[in-house]
Amino acid sequence: MSDTLTCDAELDASGLNCPLPLLKAKMELNRLASGAVLKVIATDAGSQRDFRTFARLAGHTLLHETAEAGVYTYWLRKA
Repeated sequence: MSDTLTCDAELDASGLNCPLPLLKAKMELNRLASGAVLKVIATDAGSQRDFRTFARLAGHTLLHETAEAGVYTYWLRKA
């Protein structure tokens, strides 16, 4: 279902604690063209709040997010 969302780049931030998943995602987004989609995989529960807030403040679009068995996955479209 949600895994059918396409992405231009993927970042595995599993095992990293706040704020590292978000910082790595920011660095990855900087490399991508506007409109590109970054898929981020994280295991830090705090990342849910972080990614929602970051997307809103930075103007990026959080297309979709999933939380399953302690693994959080986000699809961000770069502004």
